Amino acid sequence: MNDTITLPTAPKTKRMPSKTLSENGVDFIDEDVLNGHLNVELGNDPVRLREIIDKSQSKTPLSLSETAFLLKTDRPELVEEIFTAARQLKRDVYGRRIVLFAPLYVGNRCINDCSYCSFRRSNPDATRRTLSEQELKHQVSSLLDEGHKRLIMVYGEHTNYDADYIAETVRQAYTVQKGLDSIRRININAAPLDKEGFKKVHDAGIGTYQIFMETYHHETYNKVHPTNTRKGDYLYRLDALNRAYEAGCDDVGIGALFGLYDWRFEVMGLVKHALFLQEKYGCGPHTISFPRLRPASGAETESEYAVNDYDFKRLVAILRLAVPYTGMILTAREPAELRKEILEFGVSQIDAGSKIEIGGYTEISSAQTMERGQFELGDHRSLDMVVGDLLEQGDIPSFCTACYRVGRTGEQFMEFAIPGFIEKFCTPNALLSLTEYLHDHACPETLKHGQKLIEKELETIENKVLRRKLIDWVDRIETSKERDFYL
Repeated sequence: MNDTITLPTAPKTKRMPSKTLSENGVDFIDEDVLNGHLNVELGNDPVRLREIIDKSQSKTPLSLSETAFLLKTDRPELVEEIFTAARQLKRDVYGRRIVLFAPLYVGNRCINDCSYCSFRRSNPDATRRTLSEQELKHQVSSLLDEGHKRLIMVYGEHTNYDADYIAETVRQAYTVQKGLDSIRRININAAPLDKEGFKKVHDAGIGTYQIFMETYHHETYNKVHPTNTRKGDYLYRLDALNRAYEAGCDDVGIGALFGLYDWRFEVMGLVKHALFLQEKYGCGPHTISFPRLRPASGAETESEYAVNDYDFKRLVAILRLAVPYTGMILTAREPAELRKEILEFGVSQIDAGSKIEIGGYTEISSAQTMERGQFELGDHRSLDMVVGDLLEQGDIPSFCTACYRVGRTGEQFMEFAIPGFIEKFCTPNALLSLTEYLHDHACPETLKHGQKLIEKELETIENKVLRRKLIDWVDRIETSKERDFYL
């Protein structure tokens, strides 16, 4: 067992973030309002359904009442119309590209006691560990060997993992170089910080900062998050991304853990959260995640609110229509075949080749070690297998980080994404980053399929100047050590 922390190197006083709320620190989840919409909207009116779909196709976020109508629509033929609309909206906003990333768990010490989580403080079976600086760099190096360019670094809530520590581990990860490869974008999944803490991690060069409410239902939240823990403070967690915006973090991610409470209510909570952020800060969430409850060592994961596969597909499609500009993340919690199917309903980002054990990328075999991980994974495919499957489906695997690096984030990202202009950047940048992966990391079969797709896609680009530029850049990647071209 290794629980040694060597980062940051300079001695610092460890403390939990202050519990000072933001300027907009109010509980905007009014359950009577959300349930009122769900109780009033009857669904299954084809005319009304198509009016709502038409609005979503114009890239306009849906209201709570419109979202509730979709949630109450359950006639199979009308649900199919929702699925079809979600497929079309995804193509219009993001094209056929799917962004790939990997999670990197840095430490699983935690002061919380969430009933559904293997990292809960009262779990005697959990193997507690925090990566040392050398181990962190070794993990990053292994991920670079696989071809990853984007990471999400994950931390438990603990005094050891304060804002200084998170910022320094991010900086250290960025320094790792392996041949022609380095990590180009690091997102964060960690506990809420105060404004000072968010400023520190923002200055370290992070991308998106994810904080999930897990459940927006107050009674359920209090049930699964004991009141004598930091996470037991509903309002402090709900307010977290307000503090992030006020500290300068303009890319944030929201999410709910489906299976803790009724899935329709949780969708309404996510949509309300997105609408609130857009109203207050002129910018909604950069990503929405929708993981389902999974088995976990030493945790309570049986639930009367378990979401079946059909309803899971419905909620993904409805979120795509309700919040058209946001990226949607489908994780390896789900089995491979289901992930392939749900990609069509609006998903824009997935993880691949994931190991969620601390040190897992260098120390764990193909079998998952439950005592060292947070939950059970459903998809154990390697990155190359996922890339190959995406190519076979006609999707474009992407490792692009261009938007972060040229400033197309926050409100500016929405200005591009909502009208659909993002496609002018997404497909070309996806093709360039895919070319890098194919020639530096792919197996021969994946390389062959990928080259065919790239050739086909280049032929479809109508702008002749852009097409010539892309052909030149692709050729330079294939024939030299030049890398990292983007628009």
